Amino acid sequence: MTTSSPALLGCIADDFTGATDLANMLVRGGMRTIQTIGVPNAPLDEPAEAIVVALKSRTAPREDAISESLAALAWLRERGCRQFYLKYCSTFDSTAKGNIGPVADALMEALDVSFAIACPAFPEAGRTVYRGHLFVGDVLLNESGMQNHPLTPMTDANLVRVLQQQTRQRVGLLRYDSVQRGVEAIHEARFALAAQDIGLAIADAISDDDLYRLGAACANDVLLTGGSGLALGLPRNFANAGLLPEAASAAQLPAIEGPAAVLSGSCSRATNGQVAHWREQGRPAFRIDPLALAANRPVVAEALEFARARIEHEPVLLYATSEPDDVAAVQQALGAAQSGALVENAMATIARQLRDDGMRRFVVAGGETSGAVVKALGVTSLRIGPQIDPGVPWTASLGTPALALALKSGNFGTPDFFSKALTQCEAVAR
Repeated sequence: MTTSSPALLGCIADDFTGATDLANMLVRGGMRTIQTIGVPNAPLDEPAEAIVVALKSRTAPREDAISESLAALAWLRERGCRQFYLKYCSTFDSTAKGNIGPVADALMEALDVSFAIACPAFPEAGRTVYRGHLFVGDVLLNESGMQNHPLTPMTDANLVRVLQQQTRQRVGLLRYDSVQRGVEAIHEARFALAAQDIGLAIADAISDDDLYRLGAACANDVLLTGGSGLALGLPRNFANAGLLPEAASAAQLPAIEGPAAVLSGSCSRATNGQVAHWREQGRPAFRIDPLALAANRPVVAEALEFARARIEHEPVLLYATSEPDDVAAVQQALGAAQSGALVENAMATIARQLRDDGMRRFVVAGGETSGAVVKALGVTSLRIGPQIDPGVPWTASLGTPALALALKSGNFGTPDFFSKALTQCEAVAR
């Protein structure tokens, strides 16, 4: 990307898999999309209508999250972007202090914005918002398993209340009654909220149609905040304005051949099911034990030996994924931060060694794990390709060697996601 071909949409995501999730949504809408790993030091050479800057700010100290997000905003403004998007998880992952609210406050101030909506809804993945309450499938957020998240436990489904604890803005609710009635009703509700000095408004949405209506109503907004679902209608806005050229090949990736591995650090309910499915099929799997890592046992060397003995014949799974009770026991013994860091460092070392061995295709489960792996692999930017499951596309790294990467949020994907992803990548390689 050069200054002669500016991007239209600049996005700031608070973790790596969330960034990929958002980029996937934009590609589906026909926008050629590049994802960068952190804030680049220079312009990009690849053409794109949308750029997603992936940060690792979801669980970072609040001031770090703010400064990194403002640096990303400055870089995106230099690229000529005319609209900006703060992307966070569809389960609104955060703590009582942030970082969703503080980062939104900082971006609003930098862009001189007095009102923005906040909508994490992603119905395709089972996340809906009604009367300001976030549901995961048929249960409230705090009953979905997210209450057991090791870093950002979500114990309250009332997002107006959650966000109000984090922001200096007054938080309101853009109710479903208005969203369902269409764009004009949404405009009227927004004006009414702004007149009450509401700065951020949680927006109800229970279907993709609701997200399209919200997107259309926000076509002229300088800043939007939400999960990836809210981005559904944004490509259409740019196309209607005559700004988005037809790009039938927006999701096209180069064929990348070579051995493949699955690296799973997430302990979410969905990823536990995916690991179990893989093992039930009798496919090769090696468990990374955080307690063994803490005891300085040669776990990484053993994992590499296991993988090297098999990858020429079939993909392997290397996983630290565990059930909630096991995770709690490890955290009690080591602390949440240390246990997480041990796993991330192990996965990063394994990925780097396997790449040096000639591995070119990786499926990675978990936002923190994905961030550690792409950093270890030296990946600085990705071209976004076709969707595997809602919220998860294949990507191809820019630069040499080219790597195929599927970076999966822990909560996403069907039970057979790992094998499905590898089958799809193999078909592209042919």
